[in-house]
Amino acid sequence: MLTLIGLAIIVTIVVLLLFEKMIPIIALSAIPFIGALLAGFSVGEISGFFEEGVTQVAGVAFMFMFAILFFSLMRERGLFEPLINGLVRVTRGNVVAVAAMTALVAALVHLDGTGAATFLILIPALIPLYRRLGMSPYLMLTILATSMGLLNMVPWGGPIGRAAAVTDVSPVEMWHALIPVQLIGVVFSVIGAMLLGSRERRRIRRLGGVEAAVAAHYPPGSNADRASAGSNAEQLREEESEEERTAGLPRFYWINAVLTLITIAALASGVLAPAYVFMLALGVGLLLNYPGIPKQSRFIAHHAPQAFNMGAIIAAAGAFLGVLEGSGMLESIALDVTQLLPHQAIGMLHVLVGVLGVPLELLTSTDAYYFALLPVIQQITGGAAVGPLEVAHAMAIGSIVGTYISPFSPAVWLALGLAGIEMGRYIRYAFFYLWGFSLIMMLVGYLFGLY
Repeated sequence: MLTLIGLAIIVTIVVLLLFEKMIPIIALSAIPFIGALLAGFSVGEISGFFEEGVTQVAGVAFMFMFAILFFSLMRERGLFEPLINGLVRVTRGNVVAVAAMTALVAALVHLDGTGAATFLILIPALIPLYRRLGMSPYLMLTILATSMGLLNMVPWGGPIGRAAAVTDVSPVEMWHALIPVQLIGVVFSVIGAMLLGSRERRRIRRLGGVEAAVAAHYPPGSNADRASAGSNAEQLREEESEEERTAGLPRFYWINAVLTLITIAALASGVLAPAYVFMLALGVGLLLNYPGIPKQSRFIAHHAPQAFNMGAIIAAAGAFLGVLEGSGMLESIALDVTQLLPHQAIGMLHVLVGVLGVPLELLTSTDAYYFALLPVIQQITGGAAVGPLEVAHAMAIGSIVGTYISPFSPAVWLALGLAGIEMGRYIRYAFFYLWGFSLIMMLVGYLFGLY
């Protein structure tokens, strides 16, 4: 019963989001509540699940809200303009080159294995460039998800760490065999980005050029438009002198750059909670760039809706996760799915699960995939003399690029908010590309004898 109700909750939410029939806050909060009631849980128990789930994502939600405000401030003050101009010069405004560059930059920045930090660094810098060239923000996030997923194979990445904990195999040992797959995957991600970029270039031409593409991808007043344009920058700078506004670099450019670097360094070092890092950085940035309460209030009022909206979505995602995990629905789904497979497939069960890895990312969280499903697969395939390392490799390679398409990942909601795009449209845009890419990676892993 838990499996059926859990699947019904997940499928209903995914369908509603895919076809944009309901906003995420309603779908993620109300549907799990109704499902838990139907499963026989009391209101008090559901409240406990909710509190556990929201507590789990509270830090991410607060970090998200203040990160949105901080990077909006830096964007309005022109911090990313020289970078964007430089990238345009390097790529010469070539859509295919920009797509390939996105894949490479994502692979480099994601070496720390932290999805939220990578999104926070890259999306605010890249989305103005994508807007300027008329490129879709959904293309940007798809390319980022591919490269970042591949880099998650590092031993300090979350998926490999979880797999190592379950199989009792050293994460470094697990990674050594994955290095060739990872390197080939990065090359393929660049090639795939170039193919996507070529398709995007044709789409821009069909739409009638860059201006028409911008109007299609960033309609006025949309979340993507607000995320990329910084529309009240001139109003907030109206009291600056003509000399200050026409100088080569925006006022306080280098101070803002240093502040941003310090903020990123503080995030990477973990010296302070991420939400507090952005809260302090925002305070310093506002005092420096917009002295006076009227300007500061105007800035907050302009960007607060977007920040609050996405913070609320992450909180609702926490409620969703809390109900499904606390009720045992996710674990039940993981166990029952394996029992439905034919006995003859036991020796190849780990490969079959790997092949379905990306679709499973839409049904189970990363924790459920590795902590609930992997041990069961390992136990079942052990009877067919399949080693735990083979199981871990197959399941990790199969699902790794799907990490950043899953509605269970708070980092994905963070990315969607930073880019101003919708979950349903993103899944429709990226799902089959990421799944196809994962199947290629499964083939590469097989050719290297990993399973």
